[in-house]
Amino acid sequence: MVEGKIKDATKILNLLRSMSDYKPHFEIIGNYRLIDDGVRPEATIMLRADDKEMHEADTGVGPVDALANVLKKSLKSLFPEIDEVKLIDFSSRIFDPGAGTAAGVEVEILFSNGKEGWRVKAFSENICKASFMALVDGFEYGIYIWREKKIEE
Repeated sequence: MVEGKIKDATKILNLLRSMSDYKPHFEIIGNYRLIDDGVRPEATIMLRADDKEMHEADTGVGPVDALANVLKKSLKSLFPEIDEVKLIDFSSRIFDPGAGTAAGVEVEILFSNGKEGWRVKAFSENICKASFMALVDGFEYGIYIWREKKIEE
């Protein structure tokens, strides 16, 4: 069964982040910016990794695609393994449906690098924010497992 082979990266990252010696591979500076004209959304981010700061922008077919593209574009120069990380599935779940458009949203994204699969979840009152937080965790975990395998070799 494939489901048993999919790691819960959210739980693993939460555990790692609780340990004093864990250092994330990259850090988002500030927040993302998203311009969504309904035709060609554009996302902009600034991040820091290996004492370097990057400021990038990219577009996508939707807001989540634009956010994923700009993250990959920013990370690829320092973490070439990120090119292997693919988004396989995206889903969202609304909490408190009676709240209408102000309801909280949980986003779940399934990732793969062609050898392993992992799932991340994030929650926010804003679906784009929840998506961005899940994307950040999904890419962080992809870098983490690649780097861990390199250490073991």
